[in-house]
Amino acid sequence: QVQLVESGGGFVQAGGSLRLSCTASGRTFSSSVMGYFRQAPGKEREFVAAISWSGDTTYYSDSVKGRFTISRDNPKNTAYLQMNSLKPEDTAVYYCALRSTPYSMVLFSTAREYDYWGQGTQVSVSS
Repeated sequence: QVQLVESGGGFVQAGGSLRLSCTASGRTFSSSVMGYFRQAPGKEREFVAAISWSGDTTYYSDSVKGRFTISRDNPKNTAYLQMNSLKPEDTAVYYCALRSTPYSMVLFSTAREYDYWGQGTQVSVSS
């Protein structure tokens, strides 16, 4: 069983930055694709970013490309989402997710492809 614990959300003004962290228990982290999704009130959960198990490959939604950076530290079992130039439309609950299929060569942007989820952390951006 894998548990994902998120931290780093908060309240920030437009143009500001936040860094989210997602720490996993268990021994599957270093072989697993990690993803970040977000869900705003009244909207469906949407893909934000994904990173390969090695950290060599990343994939972003068009809405965050160039502003957000996903990374990982395998020895620490932790993934990160650095969010810069934040906009009010980035306000949402952010979730990290882990796909347990080991050494997957595909980065998925659909939520159903991920097996474990963090508890979510609120990010609020004021104008």
